[in-house]
Amino acid sequence: MTSPESQSPAPQPPEPDSKDRVYRSVPAIAGGALLLAIAGWLGIDAVVSGEGRTPWMALAVLILIVPLVAAFTLRPAVYAGDDRLRIRNPFRVIVVPWGQVAALKSSYSNEVLTESGAKYQLWAVPVSLRARKKAARREMRATAQARREMGRDEGRGSALGMRAGLGSGPGQGLAGGPVSDGPARAETDRIMDELRGLHEARRRAETAQGEVTVRWAYEVMGPAVAGAVLVLILVVVG
Repeated sequence: MTSPESQSPAPQPPEPDSKDRVYRSVPAIAGGALLLAIAGWLGIDAVVSGEGRTPWMALAVLILIVPLVAAFTLRPAVYAGDDRLRIRNPFRVIVVPWGQVAALKSSYSNEVLTESGAKYQLWAVPVSLRARKKAARREMRATAQARREMGRDEGRGSALGMRAGLGSGPGQGLAGGPVSDGPARAETDRIMDELRGLHEARRRAETAQGEVTVRWAYEVMGPAVAGAVLVLILVVVG
């Protein structure tokens, strides 16, 4: 018999093979950083150089707007894992197991619908109608170019066949047009396609079941409310 000291330790659980996919809006992050830089520059200048109640008002406005700007620009993100979808919106964090996802809708906004009928917007994946139109135009140009090249190849094949005294049967003498990688899609539409594919692959997994959880972002709401109260007091006091 082996003593307890000589027994091998229990095997550790394997590490997950993949990490969450993270989706964020780069234009929103860039715009938020610019707005925060401008607000900080103006606000700090008013605090340092202002007179009377101006520094206090500038400080209160900064406390109000900095959390709001960060919440709507820097904070939103979507984390897609093998078992659940985590949505970080301006004022809430929603965790939806794939088994609870009923559909992923994309019209004028991108949304996830749960089996219970709840609807949550994906702030980090905004819809751009302009990008959709650009993708549609790009797809039309690619289709027209492929048809033109196919027509030239067919004409070249027919001419060679006639010179050789052979018929240009179907598929003979054709060089073939360029192979398409699929229809052109806007960036956010491609992201939604990826999420739908992940949902379809994982929604029946045992580890992808559970309840939807929603947590309010008090770390954002608290400072914003405090700033609003300070601004109101300063305005009333006059």
